[in-house]
Amino acid sequence: MRRVALLCLGLVVGAASAAEAQLTMQMGNGWSFTFAGNVNAFLVYDDINSAGVDPLGGKGAAGIRTGLLPAFAVFDAKGKEGSTDLGVHFGFAPQIQCGYNAPPLAGAATSGASVGGQGHDCFGAQIDMRQVYLTVGGSWGQILAGRELGLFGRQNILNDQTLFGVGATGGAAGQGTTLGRIGFGYIYPQFKAQMTYSSAPGRPFNFSIGLFQPAQNPPFVTVQVPRVEAEGVWTGGNSKVWVGATAQTNKTDETTGVSETGFAWGGTGGVRFGTPMFSVTGTAYYGKGIGNILMFLGGATSATGGSGGADDLRKSFGGYGQITVTPASSKVTVAGSFGGSIQKNAASEAAFKNKNWLASGGIYYQATKSLKVVGEFNYAITADDVPATPDVKEIAPAFGFMLFF
Repeated sequence: MRRVALLCLGLVVGAASAAEAQLTMQMGNGWSFTFAGNVNAFLVYDDINSAGVDPLGGKGAAGIRTGLLPAFAVFDAKGKEGSTDLGVHFGFAPQIQCGYNAPPLAGAATSGASVGGQGHDCFGAQIDMRQVYLTVGGSWGQILAGRELGLFGRQNILNDQTLFGVGATGGAAGQGTTLGRIGFGYIYPQFKAQMTYSSAPGRPFNFSIGLFQPAQNPPFVTVQVPRVEAEGVWTGGNSKVWVGATAQTNKTDETTGVSETGFAWGGTGGVRFGTPMFSVTGTAYYGKGIGNILMFLGGATSATGGSGGADDLRKSFGGYGQITVTPASSKVTVAGSFGGSIQKNAASEAAFKNKNWLASGGIYYQATKSLKVVGEFNYAITADDVPATPDVKEIAPAFGFMLFF
């Protein structure tokens, strides 16, 4: 169980040294090459009660698809020159299923859609190049430069039980991975171009801070200054405490004759208290202008064209609570969690409150050292404060396999 968890963390945040790779080749020049990864597949029955949000007509849909954790093929090369540790990392994330034509999220890309939208035949590359980075390190710490998972909120997703399962599906269209608790308890950290410093490992407290490729936050579209993200994690045995923060500044298009600034920011944190037999986890986040599903997606209103400045940024907050139990000498872990994400209107627009809630329960059986068998049941609700608008409810039982190597 522990090896699988470490490999999962390695695949998600790029700590490949934590993974016990199946293939390691030692070169004559002192460099080593490793290959590791995972493949997972889940049979999911997705039943959404509203035809208005379901591209499959409001009917239940069966699918065989990738879970929240992508399938990964990870290649690492590491070496030491003098007192400097060097490395390069490539992480390919192929998907196993074809999507339907309708995108799972408003404003999201339609990549992965099948021929004619029939959900069966899709041709061409279906590989998400999530990780491409180099590392330079030593006793002073490490610098990572390239494309990797962001810092803000990454501990929230890494400690989520649905990382080994499905969680919220994101809709029956079935493109890419499922959502897990993305938008249902935390904002997705996303794999982003960055230059990040991390303190040297092997200590109870570790700290990371980085400059990130800035994102547009319409109507604030300029990207003159990199975004800052930071994370601090204290670990003691099976317990840990973490905090994180992010800040980004954008301006409106100056060609309009008016230049307003939107300063988006967010804070997050969590606690996990654990023993070898059980753990209790609680997380939370709060921010302004950062969105509530994907970072900066819908983080501001365009109704005023940005003339409201900071008043055009929407507030968002959320979190989740989780309990896991692994009986002594057992290969079975039982987990349950509940949480949600809420986004409120900006000061310059009419009042609203969008709410996403997810209750998830799962049984995770470590069949072998590398093979995990998963059964999961998920119940998600998307709602607002408009009485005339019915809640969208989703039931998604799932069963699948995860093989780490």
